[in-house]
Amino acid sequence: MNINAEVVEQAKPAIDADTRNARPLRLITCGSVDDGKSTLIGRLLWDTKAVKEDQADALARDNRNQQNGLGLPDFALLLDGLQAEREQGITIDVAYRYFSSEKRSFIVADTPGHEQYTRNMATGASTADLAILLVDARTGILEQTRRHATIATLMGIRQFVLAVNKIDLIDYDRLRFDEIATQFRQLALSLGVTDVTAIPMSALLGENVVYSGKTNMPWYVGKSLVEVLELATQRSAQTVGFRLPVQRVSRPNEGFRGYQGTVAGGSVKPGDSVVILPSGTVANVKQIVTFDLVRNAAVAGDAITLVLDRPVDIARGDMIASIDAAPASGLSFEAKLVALAPDGVSAQKRYWLKSSSRRQRVRVNPKTLLDLKSGQWNDADALPLNGIGTVQLAFDEEALFDPYETNRNTGAFILIDPDTNNTVAGGMIVARSAAVDGLSSDDGLDQTLLSLPSDLAKKLMQSDVFKAMREQIEIRHTSANRASSILRELD
Repeated sequence: MNINAEVVEQAKPAIDADTRNARPLRLITCGSVDDGKSTLIGRLLWDTKAVKEDQADALARDNRNQQNGLGLPDFALLLDGLQAEREQGITIDVAYRYFSSEKRSFIVADTPGHEQYTRNMATGASTADLAILLVDARTGILEQTRRHATIATLMGIRQFVLAVNKIDLIDYDRLRFDEIATQFRQLALSLGVTDVTAIPMSALLGENVVYSGKTNMPWYVGKSLVEVLELATQRSAQTVGFRLPVQRVSRPNEGFRGYQGTVAGGSVKPGDSVVILPSGTVANVKQIVTFDLVRNAAVAGDAITLVLDRPVDIARGDMIASIDAAPASGLSFEAKLVALAPDGVSAQKRYWLKSSSRRQRVRVNPKTLLDLKSGQWNDADALPLNGIGTVQLAFDEEALFDPYETNRNTGAFILIDPDTNNTVAGGMIVARSAAVDGLSSDDGLDQTLLSLPSDLAKKLMQSDVFKAMREQIEIRHTSANRASSILRELD
């Protein structure tokens, strides 16, 4: 076929997206390197007429169009926009693209397959409703396939499409397809995922992507990829109370005080009672203001300024929440981590933890590390680069979280190395810990926990004995009620 003639045909405008769902389905492609993720998305864009005419012309002029020997464009070039990506033929950064079928609209993220860019894959998965996990039919499921499937699950994705790609290179072998599908379903079950659709396909040839591949695969009677995506469900609304992490206190004049931020969960309306955390102060909502109007209500995702019915001491990093459905608070939380720095995550090292607008000091105590080959969680005292593990977080001051499964916005966080300011890990809160591991060290020394009035504690810290042993002493400031609660838990 003449490429230029095909380009004109493929560049026809798509159907008006207003006829689709109001919110597009968000999805990612993931899997090991060279499994064909960029090619698959390029083919999706091409066959759904989402390639604009100038893009199609540029693709037709590219001197590598004939490299596949089939006279077809290099569809991956529609996604790989960085010069380094084009030179190396790999994906480095996350590329987002929009396309539509006759029934639905989509936003797709093309994520890197290389292990060194795992952090970029995690970024793409954090907002996705569904994951397309590609597997090369020749090589099957690899360690990076398992890593990406695990990270996608940790990020809350519960719908997977297993795209067994390059099926044409094994002569459309049905037995091989069934073998890979069975292996992945076993992996998915171990991760708690049951919604898996396996599709044999050739992304390059477009078989079972948008159009049916029954000519060469009469044994496959399932749906094409686009048909599966059209039937996929969006993530259900997370059921928590109102959450507003305060990003800024607005005081344009003496008569106005508002608290600005993006609603991270639930809804709010004037007259609702709220609690300000961590102080515990209670107030009522007087007014909800946006940049151009006064609102009768606000829901998750809205950027608002909240006006309360009384003066309250609130600062950036505090949270305004439903009085009857507040987030969990405490000094210790269980979490799952993905280590993203070359040095990994070290036991008992102090990091900055950033969640929403709040930043706190935290000590990390690794518990287990996932063995991607066996699927077992083994005991561990550190997490290496790209390691996935469970940890206990011990805070110096009261922390506020929801479980990630309940609220992604208030249950996700990153760890920052205080020495380099580099992001070292991304994490998801599992639950508040019953025990408070951080209050005693694991070095075998006896420890004594004292609860003292603030003024007496300050005098003690000024003593020569205290200064001489500063490195062996851990300090935590907390309220008298919280101190009493901790002592009761330890008795």
